Amino acid sequence: MSDLPPFLPFFIAAFLALPTTGGLRKLIMLAAPIAAALQIWFNIPAGTQVTFDFIGYELIVLRADKLSLIFGYLFAMAGFMGMLFAWHVKDLKQDIAALVYVGSTIGAVFAGDLLTLFVFWELMALSSVIFIWSSDTARAYHTGLRYLIIQVLSGVFLLAGTILQLQTTGSLVFEKLDLTTMAGGLIFLAFGIKAAFPFLHTWLTESYPEATATGTVFLSVFTTKLSIYALARGFAGEDLLIYIGLTMMVFPAFYAVIENDLRKTLSYSLINQLGFMVTGIGIGTALSLNGTVAHAFSHVIYEALLFMGVGAVIYRVGHCQASDLGGLYKFMPKTALMVIIGALSISAFPLFSGFISKSMVLTALLKEGYNVGWLLALFASAGVAFYAGIKIPYYTFFAKNTFAGKNNDYTRTSFKEDFPKEAPMNMLLAMGLAAVLCILIGIQPQYLYAVLPWKANYWPYDTTHVLAQLQLLFFTALAFVILTTRFRFGPPLQPATYLDVEWFYRKLLPLAARGLAVLLTQARHMLMTTIRHSFSGIRNAFSRTATAKYHLSESWPTGSMVLWISLILATYLVLDIFVYD
Repeated sequence: MSDLPPFLPFFIAAFLALPTTGGLRKLIMLAAPIAAALQIWFNIPAGTQVTFDFIGYELIVLRADKLSLIFGYLFAMAGFMGMLFAWHVKDLKQDIAALVYVGSTIGAVFAGDLLTLFVFWELMALSSVIFIWSSDTARAYHTGLRYLIIQVLSGVFLLAGTILQLQTTGSLVFEKLDLTTMAGGLIFLAFGIKAAFPFLHTWLTESYPEATATGTVFLSVFTTKLSIYALARGFAGEDLLIYIGLTMMVFPAFYAVIENDLRKTLSYSLINQLGFMVTGIGIGTALSLNGTVAHAFSHVIYEALLFMGVGAVIYRVGHCQASDLGGLYKFMPKTALMVIIGALSISAFPLFSGFISKSMVLTALLKEGYNVGWLLALFASAGVAFYAGIKIPYYTFFAKNTFAGKNNDYTRTSFKEDFPKEAPMNMLLAMGLAAVLCILIGIQPQYLYAVLPWKANYWPYDTTHVLAQLQLLFFTALAFVILTTRFRFGPPLQPATYLDVEWFYRKLLPLAARGLAVLLTQARHMLMTTIRHSFSGIRNAFSRTATAKYHLSESWPTGSMVLWISLILATYLVLDIFVYD
């Protein structure tokens, strides 16, 4: 009983939470990640494995090694922060969805075979869509449908790859996979969808801004980081991932800069950070893989912190449109401080968590001779500092935009209250926990480095790297001040919907479908017209023949018709008796 899988506390909590309400349900929810973390700590050391037979195949429902253990702790911690942040939410379906979602993610991390991984993979998709539909808007409903279709499609690819892998190798074990095989390619595509690879990423940027303020915090943590874990286990060292990762680093900058919706800006920043992790997996050295795991660990905390900060603003103000915010530091100073800490972390400022993890991937790029990739990564680092590290806290809390109080100089716009209050205590506690971890990991990275899966000697605080990063951040901040506040250079922030790749299926595909429908309608009309004209010509030609004029125009006696009908019936009966019996 000591080696029970750590996802069980979440499913048990979901069952216990069904008949409860209020604080008791919330206590049950908070107990689940604590129980899971304690179970991992005390009863699941590295090397633990639990199997059982399923229709003749051995399934590994629990496999613990250094890689799965660190992600298990990470997801349990993130689940606790998310549930604490959502303490005030009185919605049973969101509470149950949170427990199933987090539990399924941890179950997938410890899954040792592809079939078990598939089961949890699909449970994550079904539970996570609840956070989008809970917004109770028509737009959220349609967005949730698209999200669910894409997530289930990822599962279909995973299942198809699993079946092919079983047929070709006779094994379901989830280990290093061969990308050159059909099975490996399908599984790679399944992981790539959830990792938000380029052209497969629009489910993320479209759905996260439509989820509830608390639901987005959960969504930002689990799905994409599980895919990073899966890629690290199954496809470490694949060169293709380097180029995919570099693309993921760079392209979000061009959309995030112009986005007015701060949650969509954060969604693009999330893809940017995933790019560093994917690149590290592609390099495949001990340093780069450790950098990927460390950056995933850091990223879960500071990205969740930023989404929590924006979620607190939505809770108090009612929206997160940058053009309609500004000056909120007067009303929400503690939230502003937390968001600044998250911004410094995502910008990789020295002494904050992002610095000690992102630098590992940058160093690995240089060591392996990817000099152009290193330059692109520097550009991407400057970009995320610009649009996530500076833009979000500035436009939310400090810009003299349009937010108002009765006794200030701003112009009043739509918001919930005349004087927005500070975030509720549960939100502040969750953000405070994340902020403390961002600082602790930044100033004491050796504790995180000690539990990384691979052996590699690295220390981030050398003079060259610290000075280079400070220069990069200084000139990024200078560019923001000059271009944005001084010269008003660049596209203005305004309410708008900017489409990237989803333009193909949200605009082009419906347009093509309508065009095809018009063409088919016209073709049908032409075909029917041709057929009618043809039959009309045949009828007219026949009507002029002697048969039509004389024989068919004769009056046929009733008795003659009855005779012919009797003969036909008799013929049918004879055939039925002697031929078809």
